[in-house]
Amino acid sequence: MKNSKENLVEMSFWDHIAVLRNVLLKIALVVIVIMTAFFIYMKDIFDNVILAPCRADFILYRFFHYITTLSSALPDFDITSFHVNLINIQLASQFFIHMSTSFWLGIIFSFPIIIYLLWGFIKPALYSKERRGVTRAFIVGNFMFFLGIAVGYFVVFPVTLRFLAEYQVSEMVPNQISLDSYMDNFLVMIFIMGIIFEMPLLAWALSIVGVLRRSFFSRFRRHAFAALLILAAIITPTGDPFTLMIVFLPLYGLFELSAFFVAKDKPEVEDDDVEENGTQTI
Repeated sequence: MKNSKENLVEMSFWDHIAVLRNVLLKIALVVIVIMTAFFIYMKDIFDNVILAPCRADFILYRFFHYITTLSSALPDFDITSFHVNLINIQLASQFFIHMSTSFWLGIIFSFPIIIYLLWGFIKPALYSKERRGVTRAFIVGNFMFFLGIAVGYFVVFPVTLRFLAEYQVSEMVPNQISLDSYMDNFLVMIFIMGIIFEMPLLAWALSIVGVLRRSFFSRFRRHAFAALLILAAIITPTGDPFTLMIVFLPLYGLFELSAFFVAKDKPEVEDDDVEENGTQTI
């Protein structure tokens, strides 16, 4: 194995700055192009995608309704009366939300390209052994990120929205949900789920540097089970066991999947072998 960096070319500090500047300009251009595309079609995106969980015919609600019709023991899931009407209380809110949503969607959907461009900047400074597994990590990381986005959009946010939109401390206090509040929760919940689904990639990275081993998952499995159950209950405060499991199972599945990407513990060296060889091989 070579110990020197491949095709290494000496560059001054300002040369690195120039290369980084070009990379950042490319990233900015990509984000602007994708953001512009979202800005142009934002009305259709709002009507058919972003505001879809506000309607009773959303795919998750119809799925829950179908499941509850299979057994009389399950409570009926009503999909006829649910509807969320959003209001706007500030003059410029709709314009700024149009702009900010386009920007954040541009960031999210250009994420793979951003990581690829940044990797192209970092790659020449790494040894060949340090580049191992990066391609696989790039593919898996992006897949898990967008899978988390999908789970956040199709499961976590609609369940939370339905509960909070219908919850009332008193019949005398009707809910009037502002567009700003809706979008804040929508973007935050979906983005958080995308980050949470990077758990296997984080576990793999910690395993590479020797911080995490597979025995950790066996030792703390019961603790993780309880912690993730509490987290799922916080995300979906409905009190419905079925809905709770819909959120909990993917989170716990991520925990178990993370163990698969972590290296096994190194076998312990017997005392006799240590005495015989004089040293312990690592």
